Amino acid sequence: MSKRTPDTELLPTLDLSGPALRSGFEELVAAAEPGGGMDVYLTALQFKSKLFGEWFLGKQSAALDTPRFLGLCTFMPTVRRRVGAWLGSNDFADLHRQLLLLMQPGTTVQARFDAFVAAFPTDRTCRWARDLAAEVLHFCTPDETPLMTRWMWDAHSGSGVLREIWFNDSRELDPRIIPDRLATFVALKAELEIFLRDNGTYRDFGLMQDLLCAHIYSRYINDRGSTYLKGDFAGAEDAMAHTRRLLGLDCYERDGIRMKVKLPETMSVALATPLQLDA
Repeated sequence: MSKRTPDTELLPTLDLSGPALRSGFEELVAAAEPGGGMDVYLTALQFKSKLFGEWFLGKQSAALDTPRFLGLCTFMPTVRRRVGAWLGSNDFADLHRQLLLLMQPGTTVQARFDAFVAAFPTDRTCRWARDLAAEVLHFCTPDETPLMTRWMWDAHSGSGVLREIWFNDSRELDPRIIPDRLATFVALKAELEIFLRDNGTYRDFGLMQDLLCAHIYSRYINDRGSTYLKGDFAGAEDAMAHTRRLLGLDCYERDGIRMKVKLPETMSVALATPLQLDA
């Protein structure tokens, strides 16, 4: 019987490279060690997940306003560079309404994801919409919903982590056959969980996959650069720099959390202080 997503879509067959995954995992373990090991990064991702769950999914979601939203955007690198410009000429209430609909049960994840993206213009100024929806859906329920950002897999440009871990000697990675829809990311999530279990990981599979994929893609950024990430990811300080930035963890500093959202001139940074958990 063919495997399907909870949304009943057939899962594609992915031909992943075992050596690429193993080398990426080994490099991640080594690179994380000077900063305290992978548990430090997992703890930071757990905080991000709790914060997102509280403000996008929990009882606080109805009270989300512009300052709090911008504070949350500091944890989303491919959102924070562009969303401020949109908010400078649009009403946050419209965006808030779409976020509430995104997290409202009753329709499939793919349908809600598609509806959110379709609510914004399709030009370059609103590419952040897809990544915003992907980050919110995933980090509210990281073990259930896979991360569907463009840096994971963008069928339009044929780029992302999936390209970096594809088994090149096998069939071609054809975006027409492997689209950037939920079914592909569910299939990737299942394959990565098997790999992580085989390599001694037994918890936080969703967040561990984020770490592994971000570190693998950071090699691409280091080696070749990336058009839509270049501005925010230049000048790596260490082996984990791009990994932290892809996951929005570069906002953590010794004295707290640094605001990193690019705001329009009409907006004050004071209105967008990053949030802390209420509980």
